[in-house]
Amino acid sequence: MIRSFGTSEFLFILEAAKWTILMSVLAFIVGGSGGLMVALARTSNSKVLRWAATVYIQIFQGTPLLIQLFFVYFGLPLLGIKVDVWVALIIGLSLHTSAFLGEIWRGSIQAVPSGQSEAARALGIGYVSLMKDVVLPQAFRIGLPATIGFLVNLIKGTALAALLGVVELTRSGQLMANITFEPLKVYGAVGFLYFIICLPLTYASGRIERRLNAGH
Repeated sequence: MIRSFGTSEFLFILEAAKWTILMSVLAFIVGGSGGLMVALARTSNSKVLRWAATVYIQIFQGTPLLIQLFFVYFGLPLLGIKVDVWVALIIGLSLHTSAFLGEIWRGSIQAVPSGQSEAARALGIGYVSLMKDVVLPQAFRIGLPATIGFLVNLIKGTALAALLGVVELTRSGQLMANITFEPLKVYGAVGFLYFIICLPLTYASGRIERRLNAGH
């Protein structure tokens, strides 16, 4: 039965937006943890770790996110590992996130003046304390605008979950467009909600970047 796009249809899309946010948060947390490991590997003294991290980054930066999601969702069952679509999405998005954040944070770590690390080693500070207390706090500050910028792209990238049947923001819009035959209104509402979710992050990224560059 065809019906007009109204309040109940908009509320259905709004309800689905929470799954977009949840998916983004989980992928960012899990992928961020992996990204830190990738960044540390990329800046380590070990050639093997640097090579492995470089290959990892090139694979995930050089292939489309959709292919990565398909590879996880359809590939793991071929290996005898059956996963729920949600688990597959979080794994795929987290791998993608770790590669990009790893490269962002690698640049941030290398942007910290090397003299500080040399001074810390001269004082007998070990690697763990050096990274935790000296390098990473400064690197986090340097890389924060780019990190927030990537989070915005990650939120928009979760729209690909619709192709695996997850009823998130984009998929809910597809369903409502099929019911109402008013795609302009429906996708206008979907785009508006993406804008509302991403706008504060975009604003925060720009403001932080301006504050960090105030001294220049």
